[in-house]
Amino acid sequence: MRRHAERHHSDRIGWLRAAVLGANDGIVSTASLVLGVAAAGASHHVILMTSVSGLIAGAMSMAAGEFVSVHSQEDTENADLARERTELGQDPAGELRELAAIYIARGLDRPLADEVASKLTTHDALGTHARDELGLSATTAARPTQAALASAASFSVGAVLPIVVVAAAASSQLILWVSLSSIAFLAALGALSALAGAAPVWIGVWRVTIWGALAMAVTAGAGALFGAVA
Repeated sequence: MRRHAERHHSDRIGWLRAAVLGANDGIVSTASLVLGVAAAGASHHVILMTSVSGLIAGAMSMAAGEFVSVHSQEDTENADLARERTELGQDPAGELRELAAIYIARGLDRPLADEVASKLTTHDALGTHARDELGLSATTAARPTQAALASAASFSVGAVLPIVVVAAAASSQLILWVSLSSIAFLAALGALSALAGAAPVWIGVWRVTIWGALAMAVTAGAGALFGAVA
């Protein structure tokens, strides 16, 4: 008999969120920076150097921000697990009743809930409470280093794309080419992230592209305004 194999995508949550956020931020922030500086009347050389500096600063900022924020999540998870471990040691009978009550609330009758709670507690008490009481699992566990590296790497990849366009485009057409290419990059990112998460492609494309285009438009408008004032 062949075993039915199901493909799920929840195991990608940890790195996919950080990677999509990093790449999106890399494209949007770098392109916005380029458009703002270009609209203010900066030279081609200044625009290129500014965008490269933005890549370096942004990648470091993303890595540090992700590491700190996800580490805070990990600290909270570890504290909850430590508290649960203490409760299991001090009141195992009470914890067993608590676990059975969870299964009853999910639809099991009392005898079956008691049996399931007893067997799972014998097998792995802490793991069972972590999963069914606290909602923690290996799939969704916080991984600070992984999130930091994924964010920094994806930001760098996203930021490089408009920088390449800046380097290749003529100064007179720089704003046009950066705008169009960045929208195309954002659309591609939305499609790839949707495919990786098994979500509808057009929803991902629309969501990423619209917000990115809005951010670039606002920044370009601010650059043009301040450039005119100067």
